[in-house]
Amino acid sequence: MLDRKIYQLYKEGCEVSIFLRDQQRWIEDARITGIEGDVVTIRYEMEEDYESSSWEEIVRLESIGAISRKLSSVPRGYYGDIPVSEDCPEAEQIYPRRHDQDSY
Repeated sequence: MLDRKIYQLYKEGCEVSIFLRDQQRWIEDARITGIEGDVVTIRYEMEEDYESSSWEEIVRLESIGAISRKLSSVPRGYYGDIPVSEDCPEAEQIYPRRHDQDSY
């Protein structure tokens, strides 16, 4: 199941966070740039001491313990109106369940 999700996120080209089980660490804001057999290529950037570096790692599919993607973000220093759920297309809106609709 996880391998299908990884392939889907690879095809979408979105940024993901990946937990490497064997190294017990998270790689954040990464992109999956390739999948070949059971090998996944991941590209990401890191900033340390005012220095930015770009990394590409090749990991085995079995060493990936979890993967997630960011749904949304707001840039720092952003003082405009923040979009809320009412600004989404109606097909994407989530309506809260009313108590009287609960079934027991």
